[in-house]
Amino acid sequence: MTEGRPMISAVIPLYNEEENIPELCRRLVDVLDSMGARYEILFVDDGSTDGSYARLVEIKRENENIKIVKFRRNFGQTAAIHAGFDYAQGEIIATLDADLQNDPQDIPDMIMKLNDQDLDVVCGWRYQRRDKLHKKIMSRFANGLRRRLTGETIHDSGCTLRVYRKESVKDLDLYGEMHRYIPALLTWRGFRVGEHKVVHHERYRGQTKYNWRRLTRGFFDLMVVAFWQRYSFRPVHIFGILGFILAAVGGVIVAYLILEKFIFGAQLADRPLFISSILMAIMGVQFITTGILADIMVKIYYGQKERKNYLVENVV
Repeated sequence: MTEGRPMISAVIPLYNEEENIPELCRRLVDVLDSMGARYEILFVDDGSTDGSYARLVEIKRENENIKIVKFRRNFGQTAAIHAGFDYAQGEIIATLDADLQNDPQDIPDMIMKLNDQDLDVVCGWRYQRRDKLHKKIMSRFANGLRRRLTGETIHDSGCTLRVYRKESVKDLDLYGEMHRYIPALLTWRGFRVGEHKVVHHERYRGQTKYNWRRLTRGFFDLMVVAFWQRYSFRPVHIFGILGFILAAVGGVIVAYLILEKFIFGAQLADRPLFISSILMAIMGVQFITTGILADIMVKIYYGQKERKNYLVENVV
């Protein structure tokens, strides 16, 4: 290994991937050894219920470059990637799935692109996916919606195979299914994000963990990311504007109806428009109040330290 080169941390979140671990480790070691780099392979066991952890411990005995972070229970892929970022020691962090659909052979080219184009992140683009049709359709829809809402332009936000500079993911807050939107979050923070076409294989062994629940949670997280990009520092701007519009429209209607009553003697108690205008004014005040409270919560959020969304049982 060459001491002068930056250290590489390969981060692999996994859940019940016992059958894939030996082959994945063999391929990763071959690639990283061929690069002549200092490296570590960091497996994050997301509360596996099969023999994944035992298999990892067994493999670690044969390779001192392997590190294991074991969760107390299943916290999800986003939390596992978050832990990988926290525990990784390398200046460059490569993330990939444990199902061997991502090819470790793509990592050297992605690191080369990271350095040659002075990027902070290089995202894998599975331009020829080896997945079932329904996953391709859902992924295409999700990627299109993401690009429209966030303004971020990479093709494939669902590909775990990415290469990061350590400083780009420092203090990054991840929860839910937010790992899909890391490029959007980093673009918003001002980091340079690129992409690279990568090989995509069929799952080596085992069962996929992807389902409609993850898609639904990912959609709501996308709404949060889109809101956070625009209004994270001053949420009162959006709530205040909505509240002002509602209160102003309701107030104008109430004033008109009261004027109508005094001039023409019109009745107000049985008119739905009068009740609706009062409700709009009340809702407007509530929106403005919500915006002020959200501003206070944002200040508290940015003042907090050491926020974690996972619990570690053991580090090997």
